[in-house]
Amino acid sequence: MKRIFSLLIVLVSAITFAQKPIFTSAKIKSATIYSNSAELNHTASATIPSGTSEIVIKNVADYVNENTIQIGAPANVTVLSVQFTRNFISEYEIDESNPMIKKVRDSIVLIEKEMGKIANEKVSYSKTIDLLDKNQNVAGQNSGLNVTELIKLVDYYRAKRNELSNLVDVLIEKENKLKDKLSKLNSKLELNTQKQEKTSQGKLVLQVMTDVASSVNLDINYLTNNASWSPFYDLRADNINSPINLMYKAKVVQNTGIDWKKVKLTLSSGNPNQNNTAPILQAWFLRYGYPRTYNNSNVVMNSVAIRGAVSYDKKVEMDESSISNYTTINENQLNVSFDIDIPYDILSNGKAHSVALKDLKLPATYKYYAVPKVEKEAFLLAEISEYSKFNLLPGEANIIFEGMYVGKTMINPNQTSDTLNLSMGRDKKIAIKREKIADKSGTKFLSGYKEQTFTYDITIKNNKKEAIEMLLKDQYPISTDKEITIELLDNGKAKANPETGILTWDVKLGAGETKKFRISYKVKYPKDKFIDNL
Repeated sequence: MKRIFSLLIVLVSAITFAQKPIFTSAKIKSATIYSNSAELNHTASATIPSGTSEIVIKNVADYVNENTIQIGAPANVTVLSVQFTRNFISEYEIDESNPMIKKVRDSIVLIEKEMGKIANEKVSYSKTIDLLDKNQNVAGQNSGLNVTELIKLVDYYRAKRNELSNLVDVLIEKENKLKDKLSKLNSKLELNTQKQEKTSQGKLVLQVMTDVASSVNLDINYLTNNASWSPFYDLRADNINSPINLMYKAKVVQNTGIDWKKVKLTLSSGNPNQNNTAPILQAWFLRYGYPRTYNNSNVVMNSVAIRGAVSYDKKVEMDESSISNYTTINENQLNVSFDIDIPYDILSNGKAHSVALKDLKLPATYKYYAVPKVEKEAFLLAEISEYSKFNLLPGEANIIFEGMYVGKTMINPNQTSDTLNLSMGRDKKIAIKREKIADKSGTKFLSGYKEQTFTYDITIKNNKKEAIEMLLKDQYPISTDKEITIELLDNGKAKANPETGILTWDVKLGAGETKKFRISYKVKYPKDKFIDNL
């Protein structure tokens, strides 16, 4: 009796798990996007019987971090297991082709059958032509035919071969027309398929158990790596006396395999994939080795490339001035997040989608900046104080000054200074020249040493109709070798930093005014040595 009872339990269990799976589709509700991943939230509903059931949830991302899958179910439903798969095959899965697609597919089948018949006829005619050609060769070698019979044979061959060749041409024409129809039907099939909501290959397979048959709603949450966002900005300023209008934007890219339709977005500066283990210092043991070679390249400044004066259309697709009313910035302990109340459509196509976040007015102080040793043009800088309260992130910015697009710059708020300098572009109305004065420069040889003198004049002219303030910089070299001595002969009344060799002038220029500054320095070093960066 015990064996019979055990056998019955096994049979009942087998019947329970062999029952038809319950198919349902997940609907995405919201997405939290990080710099290299996204947390997606779905809902799904299903009607399940009492006992143990298998639920197959379609329309989830193609790639899912299985360790992050969370399923929310009613209290009367127990989730026994969750599995992610991209290759679920079931004999119970129904065909979801709509009637329009089925009609197109049936037409394709008919045309393919007709094209098959034509191909068979072409082969038959081609074989007949080959047979005629072979018979002609045989008849030509037969000397028993007289001239009259040979002429009749040639006429018959010519007529019959032309008839068959014309029939083949007709079949080829029919075949080409059918190919055109088939191509149009395939295109129509593709269009009809595209009209349907894009579905992915990813599926979640759930084993659930309940005592009472019911309709249940499931909440699904997981992390996928095929999504990202990066900040970028639009900087607008009417003139040097007005504040900067900064439009905080985001480029959102996703290729998860499912289209996000009317989805609530949250953009976070956090990174859930990073290593969160705190570092531990180990003992530091010194050892002998070989000297390393370094390639030192010092970047003096980041310049803005002017791409021509282009009129900028101030009208955008949505009222950017009101976007701030729909975005909430949450400054957490470890990151900053932007909650957007406006639902967005983000297609799974790997293309960047622009999302407006916040419209800010930044009080700015404007000043011109020039380093003629590197760039013989003046740059307009906007100085922003107390910038940390705006929750800016590193990113590229478009510059629109006086209604014209003038180029791009970079915003880097990850710095220790109290003031953020934003480069607003080059000003062609300020002329700058830096030239070497030949009669004040030269080389002398003194016993075992070489002495070189360098003298430069820096000329600045303000061609604008208003006065300007400029931060002007130049430099003289610094020695790190006791055999190389450097003497600053003339600093041009600049503030000199002996540790860096930087010379700084705070210049005020009236409209149309010109000013000149001279710097001179002397370098002395052994004459048998060569300095390659002097």
